[in-house]
This record gives sequence, C-alpha cells and structure tokens, in this order.
Amino acid sequence: MVDTDATFDEFLPEALRFRAPAPLVDIGANLTHDSFARDLEAVLRRARAANVETLIVTGTDHAHAEQAVELAQRFPGLYATAGVHPHEASLWDGALAAAMHELHQRPEVVAVGECGLDFNRNFSTPAEQERAFEAQLELAAESGKPLFLHERDAGARMREMLRAWREDIADAVIHCFTADRDTLHGYLDLDLHIGLTGWICDERRGLHLRALVKEIPLDRLMVETDCPYLLPRDLPAKLKGRRNEPSLLPWIVRAIAHWRETDEAELARATRHTAHAFFRLPWAEGSTDTGHAQQEES
Repeated sequence: MVDTDATFDEFLPEALRFRAPAPLVDIGANLTHDSFARDLEAVLRRARAANVETLIVTGTDHAHAEQAVELAQRFPGLYATAGVHPHEASLWDGALAAAMHELHQRPEVVAVGECGLDFNRNFSTPAEQERAFEAQLELAAESGKPLFLHERDAGARMREMLRAWREDIADAVIHCFTADRDTLHGYLDLDLHIGLTGWICDERRGLHLRALVKEIPLDRLMVETDCPYLLPRDLPAKLKGRRNEPSLLPWIVRAIAHWRETDEAELARATRHTAHAFFRLPWAEGSTDTGHAQQEES
C-alpha cells in the first residue's frame, strides 16, 4: 500500500484543506472501493486532519462487507455495515442470508445494509429486490441493529414495506437522500433518519434539497460523503482525479449549514451526537460529549 507524506500532502490542494469546527461522523464511506487501494492510510490521515473522527464503511455485498469489517478491525474509528445492495439482489439465496446473519453478529458491524429498493436502474428486477429487502428487514429485526437504506425512484413501495416492519426494527436511515418533499415527510412520519451528501452541492440536481433541508429535524439528520462518489461540485478548487473522500465532509457540512441558516459548529456537533446514538458508537475516553450522549440514550 502506498502511503507517503507526498501522497498525504499533495492530493488535496491547499484551498481544500479545511478542518471542521467540531468532530464529524461520515456515515457512508465506500472505502473498499478500488480507488482507495493504493493510498487508504493517507486518506484516513487526511480525514483525521479534517476532524472527521469516525467513519462507517459501507458493505454492499458479501465480499465488500467482509472487507469493511477487516478495515474496521485494522483502523480505530472505523465501523462497518453489512448488507446486499438492491443492484445485487438477484444473488440473494440461503447461503447469502446465512453469511449476512453471521456478519451481523460481529461487533464491528453497526448496521444492516446497504439494502433497499432501486427502481431507477433495475439491475435486479423489482421482485428480486423486494425479496432480498424483505429478508434483510427480518435480519435487522433479529439482530436489533439499525438499517442503512438505499432508495431510488421507489419511495412509495419502500415506505409500504418499512411500515409493515416498523414496530419490529430499530432505527433506520435513508442514506444519500435525494428525493422530493412528499417522500421526505413520508420517511419522517415513519420516524426515520435522513443522510445528506454532496448532492446538495450540485447546482444541476440538488437545488430542491436546499429548500428541503430546513424541514429535516436536527436530531434526524446525519452527514456522509458516499465517497468515492458524489464529489461536491462547489469546492473552491479542482481535485485531481475527481475522487471524493472523507476529508471533504466538512465542505458538505458547511453547505448544509448555509442552506439551513444555522451555525456550522452546531450542525457538526448535532450530527455527531445523532450518529453516535443511531449506530450505538462508543465515545472516546475523555470526550466532553460523553455525558450528553449518555443522557440522550437513557
């Protein structure tokens, strides 16, 4: 693995080296992606320098979930999810269900997913997606762990399926929310959390989110990069290679704070509290937030 001081220093232009005013949790980082294979340690060092202290590494199939667990075992501050993305739903069978059940017993795994419905591309048929999602809802109910959810152009059916399971599952977050007001409030009515990415920084596709972001209760909001995807388009400097990474999460938080018309540090602290409670993450020894977190969870 390549990890030199030059790699650390040169990847981000000076204009993009921005430290968040309070520690952040990136709830969706695809660090098992091939683009991170050569410089992952430098990526994590840049994240720490940007005050991104905790990362949830997304497991979208069996192989990537195993890799996410391995990363969580190697690096402090990393945790994993384990699930089967709707694109891979056609692969769901008894063996895969058993493998997911085993993964959900591991302490590094803090959520079931990424799972859900995607009727936009239909790489797996809607029927296959619903079968795999239903099975993973059952696994979430069995494990008691929260759900990390993907939805695209399937809001009505997603809400219908979640409503049937809502009393049996713990918390759930709609990761990388990009939909409309009605869909947002449908999820909030189900007492779900909302994850926002750099989509809000995209003047082509994210304008509607800028109006909606005020309507998300602060204790239901979490932040994520979904790296290496969704590089924010409003960064003050160009990034070589166009790969998103966790060190850029403070720019997303700044954009969300701007459109919510709220204090950036307050937003950082609130989303961190919410993420720690949602994923049941331990607080660092000596953290000034520990008592507050215990109050919230009692």
